[in-house]
Amino acid sequence: MNEQENNVSFFRFEDLRIYAKALDYITWVHSVTANFPESCRATVGDAFVKSAQGIAMNTAEGSARNKAQFIYYLKMAKSSVRECVVYTEIASRLNVMNDTDKEYSRNQLMELTKMIGSLVASLQRTVNPREEEEAMMDDDMSNMMI
Repeated sequence: MNEQENNVSFFRFEDLRIYAKALDYITWVHSVTANFPESCRATVGDAFVKSAQGIAMNTAEGSARNKAQFIYYLKMAKSSVRECVVYTEIASRLNVMNDTDKEYSRNQLMELTKMIGSLVASLQRTVNPREEEEAMMDDDMSNMMI
């Protein structure tokens, strides 16, 4: 095995900077929400962690799909980022998150949004129309099953 093969992960998403940054953010959210009072941890804290996990989960899931579907999952990851923005604000207004943590969270989320947006733009330049149409049809079928 050559050196280049050793540096590439078996799971493609593990090589994405977005994924690594999302994991760092999840770890940070866990540490911050662990300090929430029990009443807030069970409501806001747990939902906040789940939304943070959604960023990494959607990135990982999408990476195994075709380009058009990957774009869809990255847009779902962006939705999770927006949820985290809301939970950051809620935690701040409930006075369970200080201003320093609020600013850190928002900065990390802005950076993740930019990274996801750049990857989506890059993928959109290379996706072919047929692949995009098939992804839309798959989406419509899964929505009909729900």
